[in-house]
Order: sequence, then structure tokens, then C-alpha cells
Amino acid sequence: MATQIADRPGLHTTPTPYEALARHFAQNPASYPDHPHPDDVSRSDIYAENRWQPIFADMRARGPLHYVPESPVGPYWNVVQHKAIQHVEALPEIFSSSWEHGGITMLDRPENSEFELPMFIAMDRPKHTDQRRTVAPAFTPAEMVRMEADIRKRTREVLEALPEGETFDWVDTVSIELTTQMLAILFGFPWEDRRLLTFWSDWAGDTELALVPELDHFRQDILREMAGYFQQLWVQRSQEEPGPDLISMMIHSPAMNQMSPQEFMGNLVLLIVGGNDTTRNTMSSIIHSFDRFPDQRKLFEQDPSLIPNAVQECIRFQTPLAHMRRTATQDTELFGKQIKAGDKLVLWYLSANRDESVFENPDQLDITRENARRHLAFGYGIHRCVGARLAELQLRVLLEEMHAMRMRVHVAGDVERVRANFVHGFRKLEVEVTRF
Repeated sequence: MATQIADRPGLHTTPTPYEALARHFAQNPASYPDHPHPDDVSRSDIYAENRWQPIFADMRARGPLHYVPESPVGPYWNVVQHKAIQHVEALPEIFSSSWEHGGITMLDRPENSEFELPMFIAMDRPKHTDQRRTVAPAFTPAEMVRMEADIRKRTREVLEALPEGETFDWVDTVSIELTTQMLAILFGFPWEDRRLLTFWSDWAGDTELALVPELDHFRQDILREMAGYFQQLWVQRSQEEPGPDLISMMIHSPAMNQMSPQEFMGNLVLLIVGGNDTTRNTMSSIIHSFDRFPDQRKLFEQDPSLIPNAVQECIRFQTPLAHMRRTATQDTELFGKQIKAGDKLVLWYLSANRDESVFENPDQLDITRENARRHLAFGYGIHRCVGARLAELQLRVLLEEMHAMRMRVHVAGDVERVRANFVHGFRKLEVEVTRF
């Protein structure tokens, strides 16, 4: 199977979606409006250039909801305060996640689209509950205990192989490698092809590609290729005894074993992006944040008992998925605003995790923060991230192993951020390792 996809011509020279979008917008500056609405935060450049903070702070100061009547992704409401996001998430019947109403991203569902990707995070009850229940056993506390030793071993091996006295890219060498290894284990995925999971995750997770038809068609081709690969794994596992991997769980679940090819692909995208981008970008952010706040790095080095809380604070500070979208199913009033059926509400976790009414000095990293666990980076309510425990475990083990090895990592070169409004993270982080 490895030769059918991993070695096909052009795979390793294909640009990332972020490179492709940056090239497109550089060549076609008119793709963005000359005078965007001041509250339009759909533009990916504000995240690539790391200048989103004052825009959201201004909106939070003016209230919990703000309407954007016109944007490249159509009209929408920004929900920017912590309390307001929890309120919307707690009413899934009124504020739907279903792909049939528009799904979980800012882009509207194209009319007469033949390329739908239903996934359980983009479903409402009861179907959402049944499918989520199928994969949940992979992320129980008992499973975390079972996997910890292997995660620690693999983390230590990656860290021990890092060069000292020379600059290297932490994103590729550590963050991508560790998360891709974990995904390969969860799926029972061929080890030699594991970097395909990163490739697919990047193209699946960049929702802004739909604004550029030629890139969106290319993205669809890549995802169909992904589906073909996984379909071979599905056939193989269906002829075997039930196993602990996610594909086997789906095959032997009444809630998921009759999925359409589109639904199978949608749930793969969900599990790959959810398992890859979130943990990977927080792993990179930890290094960048400790370098930016050396007093917090010193606290970490002096007191390893702070590591569990540091994990929560670093997740809050980064917020690796910036938003989720909901669609109103009926006319309703929300915090004094009139919401109409069909209105799009974008829940900005990125903003909620900097809400001054909840987090004191929210733009500061503080690994002793008492309420760091109140972050909304994993969502809230019935759609809270099913893999949150695994992400927390991977991050905790990374920090514990770095501390055990007395590893201090300095930013020593280029820092490039992801150009996207959905995935919030780093493309490149050049660093150098020393010891404390």
C-alpha cells in the first residue's frame, strides 16, 4: 500500500495549503475587500501576522455578539465572550452544528454541492451521540493509563535525537513527528506512511481553500485520495478480529458500520485534524511561549509540579482551533440581539480564552494561573473534544520529559504562523537546544 500513494510523483513537492493560499492572495489582492468590516475576522492574514488580539479585545469591550453583514464568507455573528459561547454551546437544539444547516466552519454550504463531508462533530443529537459513543472508548482514562508508557518512550526517543548546538525546525522535527506517530497508532496506520496523515490534515483543516475554486478542487482530489487509502484499510480490518484501533471500532459499531463513503471520509477528517493540529500546534506554542515569557520557563524548570497546570495554561494561551460555527434553527433573542433562523454564529474560542472578565492579564502566559482549566479550547457542552484527555497526556509527557532531560529550547531563527482562520498555529519554529 505504501507505494500506491506515498511514492506517487509530486506528493513531497506539493505545496502546503497555507503556501498555496498565500501565493493566491499575493497574486490576487482583490480577493479580499479593500475596506473590510472592522469586525470581520474571517481574514487569515490577521492570524498569520499575529495581529488578531486587539480586534477581539475591542469586540469584547463592546459586548458579547457582533454582526458582520458582509464578508468573503457571507454575513455572520461573532460570539466573542466566554459566557456567551458557553450559553450558545449549551443550546444545541437552537444553535445547530449539523452539516445540513451549514456545519462547523465559517463557510456556507455550497448549493447543489456533490462534495459533502458529514462527521459527528457536525451532527446534532441523536446521531451525534451514537457516533461519538463509538470512538469514545479510545480516549477513556483507562486507555490513557495504558498508552502513557508508549507515549513517554516515543517522546523521549524524539527528544534524545535532537541536535545540540545547531538550529532546527521544532514544528517538523518534534511537533509533527510526535502527533503523527500518535495518529498512526490510533488508526493502526502503516508506520512508513504516517506523514501522509500530516499532509491530509493540512489540506483538510484549511477551510479558507473553498474561497479559491481551483484550490478547493485540488483539496477535494487529495481528500478522495485519502478516502481511497483508508477504504483499503477498512476492507483489511473488516476481515480481521476486532482491534483497539479507531477503524476497527467503526467497523464493529452498529452506529458507524453502515456509513456512506462521504460520512466515513468526514469522520476521518475530524479525527485526523482533531488529533493532529490541536496537539501539534500547542507543542510548538509551548516552546514559543516559554521563550517569550522566560520567567514562566524558569518556574517550569524550578518546579515540575506545575506541569499539569502549565499544560492547561499553554492550551488556553494558544487555542489551537480558533473557532467553531453554529447555525440558528429558529428566530431567537441572544444577549439583546435578534437572531434569525439560518443566521451563522461563529464561536471564537480564541477570544473567549483571552476574556478579561474570566482570565486576569489574559495576554500573559502564567503557568500558576488558578483557573487555567476554564479555557474553552476544547469547546463546551455535547461537542467538547472527545480526545481532550489524549492531548493533555501528550503535552504533559512532553514537558515532563523535557524537564527530566533538563532541556531548554530557545527560538533561534524564523517563526512562521499558519495562514488560516480555523487552525491556529505555527508552520515553522527554528530553535536551538541548551540545558538548564
